[in-house]
Amino acid sequence: MLLKTFGWSFAVTVIGLALAGVLWGWKGLAIVGILSILEISLSFDNAVINAGILRKMNAFWQKIFLTVGILIAVFGMRLVFPVIIVAITAKLSPVEAVDLAINDKGEYEHLVTAAHPAIAAFGGIFLLMIFLDFIFEERDIRWLGWLEKPLAKLGRLDTFSVVVALVVLLVSATTVATDVAHGGGDKSATVLLAGVAGLVTYLIVGGISSYFEDKLEEEEEDDDEADEAKGANESGEETKSAANAQLNGSGARGSSGASVAGLAGKAAFFLFLYLEVIDASFSFDGVIGAFAITNDIFEMALGLGIGAMYIRSLTVYLVRRGTLDDYVYLEHGAHYAIGALAVILLVTIKYEINEVITGLVGVVLIAASYWSSVVRNRREAAGGEGSETKTEVTSGV
Repeated sequence: MLLKTFGWSFAVTVIGLALAGVLWGWKGLAIVGILSILEISLSFDNAVINAGILRKMNAFWQKIFLTVGILIAVFGMRLVFPVIIVAITAKLSPVEAVDLAINDKGEYEHLVTAAHPAIAAFGGIFLLMIFLDFIFEERDIRWLGWLEKPLAKLGRLDTFSVVVALVVLLVSATTVATDVAHGGGDKSATVLLAGVAGLVTYLIVGGISSYFEDKLEEEEEDDDEADEAKGANESGEETKSAANAQLNGSGARGSSGASVAGLAGKAAFFLFLYLEVIDASFSFDGVIGAFAITNDIFEMALGLGIGAMYIRSLTVYLVRRGTLDDYVYLEHGAHYAIGALAVILLVTIKYEINEVITGLVGVVLIAASYWSSVVRNRREAAGGEGSETKTEVTSGV
């Protein structure tokens, strides 16, 4: 199970580190290894969030996420994305931006850093919406009941999460964005525009995926009801003709089943897009933090790419092992980590925050939620054993 899930990650690690050693020597090998560890530590909470979404997909889309998705994650976010950011902010062509990244790494880093307020605002608001929609939702299982119960009541108000996100964006634009360290000057307009873009992206991608998910559930419920009706009609001898009609109509329902399969494909496709946008938002801090280690975009892409591969494999592992079902607070901890990361991203518009702190916040919250889940499972197991013992004593009397 472990080798099957992480096999590609192990293979990519060996090949990637060997390639780094050949191209850049021992120093390049060390840099790529450090970047891999950085990416894993910063994005562990990403794996838990991804697992909560990926378990809704079938095996085919899980493979797509692990193959096509990793190509998007490595080449799209870790290599192409910084180049595009530089091209847009510096008003250069993509070719000129690539040339700058290769031949003038110091200037390239400066331009990417200058674009940080826009990147942080977009990613911060997108991640904040994920956290708010989770925390404002009514749910049976609560980790921090004293906090989640009243917030769930507030969440009954329509679009309340959007209102909160917009308020946070306005506060950010009028405080931390007024005199930023990255690039200098007032970045209020830039932060507002990027933040609104992050909010709109979340609403569009999340809304479309939710729409197809709901439609899929409706179609499946209709199919279940039709099957129940068919079984009831076939149970009596006097309903043979009706049963025959049902059997003759099974071809139509078969076509309906085909449409359901197609609809599932659409739902999975938009969930896949949603996952990729989430991954992009999570990768912002890793890409920016990587410049503290190297200015070489190829070393950066290789190191962060290896780390991203492990996050993908860990996501699939969590799904196949049913870890989120066994440790019910893990998803809560991951969403709190997302909320913390969103706040950190917005704060970094003006202030420097060490990547170690960013990574530790997520690790601590997930570790706490894991331990709470273990305690809950032990308590329930002890309660179950106690009730069984009581039943045996009563029956003995």
